Amino acid sequence: MIMEARCKLNNDPQSTHFISSFPSNLLLNYVFPLLFDFLGFLTLSVVVFMEASFFLYRWRPMCHLLPLSCLIAYLAFERFLSRAPTYLVDFSCLRPPGFCRVPFSTFIEHVAMMKSFDEASVAFMAKIITTSGQGEETYLPPSLHFLPPRTHQLECLKEVHMVLFPVMDDLLCKTKISPRDIDILIVNCSGFCPSPSLSSIVVNRYAMRADIKTFNLSGMGCSAGAIGINLASNLLKIHRNSYAVVLSTEIVSTGWYDGNERSKLLLNCLFRMGSAAILLTNRKEAEETSKYKLFRTVRTQRAFDDKAYLSAIREEDSKGITGVTLTRDLLKVAGETLRSNATVLGASILPLSEKVRHSLSVLRQRFINPCKGVYVPDFRSVIRHYCIPTSGIAVIREIGKGLKLSEEEMEAAMMTFHRFGNLSSSAMWYELAYMEAKESVKIGDKVWQLGMGTGPKSNSVVWECLRDIDERKRGPWYDCIDRYPITVGGIL
Repeated sequence: MIMEARCKLNNDPQSTHFISSFPSNLLLNYVFPLLFDFLGFLTLSVVVFMEASFFLYRWRPMCHLLPLSCLIAYLAFERFLSRAPTYLVDFSCLRPPGFCRVPFSTFIEHVAMMKSFDEASVAFMAKIITTSGQGEETYLPPSLHFLPPRTHQLECLKEVHMVLFPVMDDLLCKTKISPRDIDILIVNCSGFCPSPSLSSIVVNRYAMRADIKTFNLSGMGCSAGAIGINLASNLLKIHRNSYAVVLSTEIVSTGWYDGNERSKLLLNCLFRMGSAAILLTNRKEAEETSKYKLFRTVRTQRAFDDKAYLSAIREEDSKGITGVTLTRDLLKVAGETLRSNATVLGASILPLSEKVRHSLSVLRQRFINPCKGVYVPDFRSVIRHYCIPTSGIAVIREIGKGLKLSEEEMEAAMMTFHRFGNLSSSAMWYELAYMEAKESVKIGDKVWQLGMGTGPKSNSVVWECLRDIDERKRGPWYDCIDRYPITVGGIL
């Protein structure tokens, strides 16, 4: 009976909606700050009222100590609860070497020469890559330039060295810190998980300290970059005066599919080579030199829903060839996953007027007019820049539509996909680098980085810019930023 009840609960759409709408940590992370802000407003109101009463009734000067004590007590309580902020000192993105470039003609010629693909599969991949919105300058690792592709362990390790070490070297050069200054190291890569781990490979290469805290994130898909930032910020709340490095990448060699099932061929066409290295810290003196301060992080997922869970999954086909299946439900699932994440994020950062309009529309749909749509809050009242998943033109448009984004606000995502393809978890850093190269990020601006991956899960990271940034002569866009934006899929 207990098992039957559990099955009914898991399959009940109302219970599923309830669970997805109210994450378990909502009270701790989002309601509590709102209550604390209300307490601050209440304390200030009481102090002003008491002071006004004392002046009005001409009470003795000693009475002024009471409201002053209340104010001091509140400020002390606030300081006690507050933690050191997390700063983003700098970041680096990989610019792969020119010999890894894959024009359309080269890609189509190579897959046509591979005996593993039939004519229908070659035609399908040719259509996808030429209509996807990608440009002619995306990159694939050397292992996939061979005929047939070399996807075994040694080649994957070579790709690891090729994508992680250059960005790490560049980050250390930019920030002028030693590898032995790093206290926390997080490496995320969804598909390749060797032993020793990727984090151990980095520690060995740079001879880092024996007490460094290392973490490896795998199987998290395109959302792993944002998850790595969230993990690093939580660790920095515990370990004071520390540096944390997050390395985000995807080893493309392991994701190559040699079969003929169309639902698994999309990754061959869209995913490309890239990586990013990010330096975070909680040191007070870093505020003067850092680019951004962490404003908010939100993590939600829908793995409890079978339909969502199976929308993108790594599995074998009928011939035993492993690949990642992308179902027709993926866009719908992406919208639902984004909606739950945006709801939680909006509850913590949106102004009261937007929260009230959204709440009233939900009540109207539920009790008055079910056919009436729910009001989508306008995040542009808080957020200035958006780094959304570069999973293809259709996904970018769907997310942009859900968030009411303009063509200009989708520009970074569209241009990143055109120039570099789908870079998985590191894509949001190429988008931010694009904005910096365009000199569009100014002091005080909020930047929303959104990661969505298999599971499915959605993760948001919001940064506040600490200074005007100009990166025209550095970064992955240094020699091509003047060519952008261009028209991609009818946008811009």
